[in-house]
Amino acid sequence: MSSNAWVWRLLGRRVRGSGETSTAAPEASIPVYDRDGLRSVHDHSFMQEHSFRKAYDRGVLAAGDYGWQWRVHIGLWAARSASLLCGDFVECGVNRGFLASAVMDYLDWDSLGKQFYLLDTFRGFDERYLSPEDRAGAARERNQHSIESGFYVQSVESVITNFSQWKNVRIIQGPVPETLVQVSAKEIAFLHLDMNCAFPEVAALEYLWERLVPGAFVLLDDYAYVGYGVQKAAMDKMAVTKGVAIASLPTGQGLFIKPPQT
Repeated sequence: MSSNAWVWRLLGRRVRGSGETSTAAPEASIPVYDRDGLRSVHDHSFMQEHSFRKAYDRGVLAAGDYGWQWRVHIGLWAARSASLLCGDFVECGVNRGFLASAVMDYLDWDSLGKQFYLLDTFRGFDERYLSPEDRAGAARERNQHSIESGFYVQSVESVITNFSQWKNVRIIQGPVPETLVQVSAKEIAFLHLDMNCAFPEVAALEYLWERLVPGAFVLLDDYAYVGYGVQKAAMDKMAVTKGVAIASLPTGQGLFIKPPQT
């Protein structure tokens, strides 16, 4: 593990523009990633790879640019790894389809012969499923702000249009866990949970657990994200019952791989 003092000096300085490059000599040539709550001088040359840029741009086409490059990088890595396993893909919490669109572009989706199930209310989360802890943590206020600001989509029609270029996709509208019965996949290789609410995320993982194949990738969008401690606590409790450990990522995500059945 390196502990060069100049690295810490570099990170302590302000970064101009998009946050990719420092302006101070002699470290001016050192690229700095500074987006989405993550600031790092570590290698992020993946951003220049053609396959990544093409996939990321497809996500932007679906939803706009949120500056989520490293978060999407993790999602693409997990999805690519999962594509080598038997089983379909499931995403609970789709909104406009940023990550799913990027994944499907990156993997040339219809060539895989897998189905991608996309579940969402497509109008913000269902407040019936807010726990007292969620309410105390201002989840309701965040939900309302996301609706009023236009961040949350308010109609499924635009989402259907976005995903119309792919055949092997099924869009399921309605609240989780009520809609989980419509996921007919017998095996699941990739599960992405991004519902900004603890109860439906835990319910989805519990409901789909037995169908996750050994080695399946489970990506939690908000697990370590600032302000979402209620979700982390709920998922940690769930993880104990399943005998898994969740990696806390500096992107704010959580990630684990379902272990082989014993």
